[in-house]
Amino acid sequence: MTVLSSLALLFLVALSSLTSATSDYHESLILQPLPQSSLLASFNFRSNETQESFDERHFRYFPRALGQILRHANTKELHLRFTTGRWDAESWGPRPWNGTKEGSTGVELWAWIDAPDDEAAFAKWITLTQSLSGLFCASLNFIDSTRTTRPVASFELMGDHSASSNLHLLHGTLPGEVVCTENLTPFLKLLPCKGKAGVASLLDGHKLFDASWQSMSVDVSPVCPHPDECSVQIDQTVDIVLDIDRSKRPRDNPIPRPVPADQLACDTSKPYHSDDTCYPLESTAEKSWSLTDIFGRTISGACPLADDHAHEDPVCLRVPHEREVHVAPGAVETKKSDGFTRCFTLQPSTPFDLTIPEQEATTQVPLEEPVLRAERTIVGNGQERGGMRIIFDNPSDTNAVDFIYFETLPWFLRPFVHTLQATITGRDGVRRQVPASEFIKESFYKPAIDRERGTQLELALSVPAASTVTLTYDFEKAILRYTEYPPDANRGFNVAPAVIKMGSHDGQNNHPIYIRTTSLLLQLPTPDFSMPYNVIILTSTVIALAFGSIFNLLVRRFVTADEASALLAQTVKGRLSGKIIAIRDKIKGKSAKTE
Repeated sequence: MTVLSSLALLFLVALSSLTSATSDYHESLILQPLPQSSLLASFNFRSNETQESFDERHFRYFPRALGQILRHANTKELHLRFTTGRWDAESWGPRPWNGTKEGSTGVELWAWIDAPDDEAAFAKWITLTQSLSGLFCASLNFIDSTRTTRPVASFELMGDHSASSNLHLLHGTLPGEVVCTENLTPFLKLLPCKGKAGVASLLDGHKLFDASWQSMSVDVSPVCPHPDECSVQIDQTVDIVLDIDRSKRPRDNPIPRPVPADQLACDTSKPYHSDDTCYPLESTAEKSWSLTDIFGRTISGACPLADDHAHEDPVCLRVPHEREVHVAPGAVETKKSDGFTRCFTLQPSTPFDLTIPEQEATTQVPLEEPVLRAERTIVGNGQERGGMRIIFDNPSDTNAVDFIYFETLPWFLRPFVHTLQATITGRDGVRRQVPASEFIKESFYKPAIDRERGTQLELALSVPAASTVTLTYDFEKAILRYTEYPPDANRGFNVAPAVIKMGSHDGQNNHPIYIRTTSLLLQLPTPDFSMPYNVIILTSTVIALAFGSIFNLLVRRFVTADEASALLAQTVKGRLSGKIIAIRDKIKGKSAKTE
């Protein structure tokens, strides 16, 4: 039986504590050095409010702005994600929180809304997206019917809901949304300490959005440890993977510069080594870093609203116990029994810093291999047709992988489901084409309607052990109206990533495992938008020439050359006589004044 790595298990323990939380507010930070000079930092902030106080709008730790929106939109459970970058599973191992806190590239939102029918649920959904758009300074108001789907088996309720609720699940994505500081600021304002104290004081937009990968999540769900003891819980998470070398650059000198030649570590055993050719020599020592180097600041003490009696330490570091670590005075260190985790407590008003000096790495924190690898790309050429290729790789040599594959396609991408084909490749490299029904156990397909809704496809798949399954299908590209093209039409159109849901593979917990593929860029037939301007310019020129000629004909008088000479002579004579009369009148006027 495959055993989860200690990192993933630590995330699951923290996640399982959400359902049995006894504190009103708790925050934590988990630091995990990763290969290739990377550092994973996982921030978690959890607060709850009793159901009675929530219904009476007496908010203490739960953010009032978000609570009023949820009540107005009849939203019983909410999940919001802001994600940028790509998680490198081959180098970094399993995803934080097993992917349950990760979203698709851009913005992803799904919620359960209590409504009598689908039409009322969609009306409340529009109210929810527009309200959250203003709260988080995001473009969630662009999630309309064409970007909204109703998943069947890809998402499940995380909270405890009453059986009498008539819940409707709605899901929407904005893969082209750019996540920036405008989204981080309202995220921090939802916290009780507003990012001024506690582990949230490390969150700086300059460092956060300079990361290789980052994800912000907001989860709201009801929690009922006992039938008569229910509360509404909000769980906010920030997961980032920072490059240690890039993060250590000072803010006043952020431009990366090449390492001087005398400081390069080169492998001199290479035959092509010379004064101008260097093959980098891999260092066996771990790089030195500190919180001040990585985040540009220290932790400003503990948040005074955090529960001091919680059985969870606010800061944990995942390095071998023999590794040397320096912390600020007054911090209490506790080493866990797994041999790789040490946690620290924070003093109320004492800044906390953590430093790891450069030292030889004799042991490494083990990283488990991902349960499944997935890749999704667009194939084909031309502006009319194309194809989709999805590759599933099962690295296990003994166990098959069962999962749910969910993807949403825009309405202008029209798939041909009858062309769905499957190809399986074993470890021996033998490739054979088999019917897709051999791997697809169940399927749900909801075709698109032009300008009303997109395509929804959900498949229950099974990939045999030590095998790679490739699914392909063809699609057709629609031609849009010229008013439906964005200003950067030649860039292409974003296609939302696919969502893969797997069950727990260790059998010890009920939390699913989620994987999201990368987003796609679809090229559509695009007209030459310069032609209308060319037509306008040409038409205006013709009209100007015609109008000028007609205007000249109407206002000008045509005469012969002799008539023109006579008119000119008369004009010269008249001007001379006029000047003579003016001079005479002037002289008479002076004489009259003298007398």
